[in-house]
Amino acid sequence: MPIVRSAPAATIQAEPLVRAIGTFGLAAVIVNITVGGGIFRLPANVAAALGPAAPIAYLVCAAAMALIVLCIADAGSRVSLTGGPYAYVGAAFGPYVAFISGVLLWMLGTFATAAVSTVFASNLGLLVPPLAGRGREAAVLVAAYAVWAFVNLRGVALGARLNSIATVAKLLPLLLVAIGGAFFVESENLRVAAMPAASDIARTSLLLIFAFAGIECALVPSGEVRNTARTVPRAIALAMLGITALYITLQIVAQGILGGGLALATVSPLAEAAGASLGGWARALLLGGAVLSMFGYLGGMALTMPRMVFALARDGFLPRALAAVHPVHRSPQAAVIVQSLLALGLAVSGTFEKLAILANVSALALYLGCALAAWRLRRSGVAAGGAAFRVPFGGLVPWLACGVIAWLLTGLMRDEWLAFGACLGAGSALYVVARRGGSSAASTTACRP
Repeated sequence: MPIVRSAPAATIQAEPLVRAIGTFGLAAVIVNITVGGGIFRLPANVAAALGPAAPIAYLVCAAAMALIVLCIADAGSRVSLTGGPYAYVGAAFGPYVAFISGVLLWMLGTFATAAVSTVFASNLGLLVPPLAGRGREAAVLVAAYAVWAFVNLRGVALGARLNSIATVAKLLPLLLVAIGGAFFVESENLRVAAMPAASDIARTSLLLIFAFAGIECALVPSGEVRNTARTVPRAIALAMLGITALYITLQIVAQGILGGGLALATVSPLAEAAGASLGGWARALLLGGAVLSMFGYLGGMALTMPRMVFALARDGFLPRALAAVHPVHRSPQAAVIVQSLLALGLAVSGTFEKLAILANVSALALYLGCALAAWRLRRSGVAAGGAAFRVPFGGLVPWLACGVIAWLLTGLMRDEWLAFGACLGAGSALYVVARRGGSSAASTTACRP
C-alpha cells in the first residue's frame, strides 16, 4: 500500500457541511458524551475494588488515556473529514481498515446510546412516578429522541450550542458534591491501610478506561470543526484535564463522606454522599442531575453518531441517500432520522443488552487503530491545510499507547474475544458485499492516498 504523502487540498473542502464547531463547543461535546450516566454510579464499583486507594486507579487510567488522546489529537489535527477515528484510520491505512473502524465506532456509539436511554427513562420514572412503567418509559424515549433529532435537523450550530448548555447544566450538581461535600470529608475514611495488588489496580483501570471513553464518538463531526489542526488538540486537552480532575475529586469526596458505605451504595453513590453531607434536597438534586446528565448524553450522541452514518454513506458503504445534506440547514438530515430511529428501536426493545459486551473491546480496538494511524500520518507528513499539532515525543507516544492498550486487552475474557472476532468477520463480509456491489470506498475521499 502506498504511503500517504499529503492530504489532498480538495478533500479538505469536499464535504458540504458547515464548519461551525469551535474549541469550547467541541470540548463541551467531549465532556457531555464522556460524563454520561456512569460517573453517578462508578465510585461505588471502584471503592468496592480498591477502597480508599481508588484514586490510584484513576491516575493510572488517566495516564493511559493521556497517551491515547495524544495520538487521537495528533491524527485529528491532520485529517479534517467527518468520521473521527474512521477518517483518521482510513487516511492512514485505506478503505478496508477504515470500514472496520467505522463499524466498530458506530456499534459502540449506537449500543451505548441505547443503553443509557433505558437507564435515563427508568431514572426519570423514579423521580416522576407517573412516568414509570414500560409503556410510559417508551413514550418518554420517543419524546427525548424526537427533541434531539429536531435540534440536529436544524443544523450543527444549534446542536453544538445546546450541547454546551447541557454540559454546563449537568456539571452543576457534580460540582455541588465536589465542592460542598468536601467540607464533610472525614480524613479517617481516606486512610489507606494497605496498598492493593497490581492486578486489582489493572482490572479496575480497565473498567475506568470506559468512564473516560467518549472522545472517539465526540470527534465524529470533524468535518464541521473550525480550524481542525488547532481546535481538536485544544478541545481534547481542555476536556480531558477537566474530566480527570472532576472524577478524582468526586471519588475522594464520596469516599471521605461515606467511608466503607460507598461500596454498598451501588444505585446512586453520589446522591447518597450528597444526602449524607448536605441533606435530602441535595440527594434529590443529584438524582435529577443524573437524569439531566443522561439526557445531555443522548443529545451529544444525537449530534455525533448520525455523522458516522453520513461518513459511511459518503464513502459508498451505505446507501448514498444517507449522505444527503439539507440545502438550508446543511445537516445530514437522512442520517439523523435513520440513526435516531435505530437507537430508539434498540432502546425500547432492549435487545441490545447481549451485544453491549462488545463495546469495551471495540473502544480499545479503535484506540489501537488511532495510535497506529497517528504514527503513519506523522511519518507521511499529512496535514489538513496547515501545520499539524506537535505532539511531544511524537515518534514514541503511539508505541507507548499501543503497549498500554495491549496491557489493557489482557483483561478481556474469552467470550469477549470470540464476540469481537465474530464482529470483525461480519464487518469483513459486509465490506466484500459493498465492493462487489460497485459501491466500494476504493475512491473515498476519506481514504485517498
